[in-house]
Amino acid sequence: MGARIWLPADQITMIIDKGHDFPASTYTRLLEYGSEMWVFREQSGFSTTRALNSYKGDHRNFEYLTPRIRLTPRDLFDTRGAKCQMLHFICSPTRAFDIVSEVEQVDDWLPTIIYEPIPDRCVPEELSALLKVLPSITILSPNAEEALSLLSLDKQPPTKWRIEQAAETFLEFGIGIDGTGCIVIRCGEMGAYVKSRAGEGMWIDAFWNSREDSKKIVDVTGAGNGFLGGLAAGLWLSQGDLYEAAFYATVSASFMIEQTGLPTMTSLDVQGSALWNGDLPERRLQALRVHHGR
Repeated sequence: MGARIWLPADQITMIIDKGHDFPASTYTRLLEYGSEMWVFREQSGFSTTRALNSYKGDHRNFEYLTPRIRLTPRDLFDTRGAKCQMLHFICSPTRAFDIVSEVEQVDDWLPTIIYEPIPDRCVPEELSALLKVLPSITILSPNAEEALSLLSLDKQPPTKWRIEQAAETFLEFGIGIDGTGCIVIRCGEMGAYVKSRAGEGMWIDAFWNSREDSKKIVDVTGAGNGFLGGLAAGLWLSQGDLYEAAFYATVSASFMIEQTGLPTMTSLDVQGSALWNGDLPERRLQALRVHHGR
């Protein structure tokens, strides 16, 4: 959804496994964003995958409530018959290694790989598995708590200095081919810290700040996923400019948190742009650029 804010439906693909209990209302709602972006696979013999996000203060817990149905890059390739340019996935480090290995087996397929570690595997015991996959990904993006946990660093408080040090450590581990990859640490109301091995680190402020914009923030569930969808779209539209892409990502996240569930896409405005929650993403993007002096 974070990518759909910026791109037409036919430039995005997501596979959805419909179990026997898949809600009809959800199916109808998803089609409102453009049927071209969804690939529905009937899984009549299985329940729809469900998980629980729970929060205690700033700590988030995530757990699956039903067995997972695996997706692979080959599923995308076989479904659409094309090699996607941006690939975003969320899983354990061990599973991530299997995914990138499958990508590498396809001739002439070199997508930008955005890897988001699944929350329940962001523990020190998973660091060795993460180190194994880092050279094969383009962008690593844990949130602040996850990044500090993986490195066995004190998570309280997650100050900017601690986050910058964690980012530098991950980059030194060697993200991307020859260490040319990037890290984006998502930090909630603190914004996001973005750094490539060759470039300077940059803080991107959150569009909505919980202290100043509490009425705008309804539910932060999905903000990180939406952020990275926006990042992928921004990378595509900016021809690979990581820092510019982070502005797109931040705006995408701002729409994710304004309601429980998905944002509302309404009819086009007079200039031909879709409105999201009654606002233009391009307006927010420009405001964020001005805020950062760009």
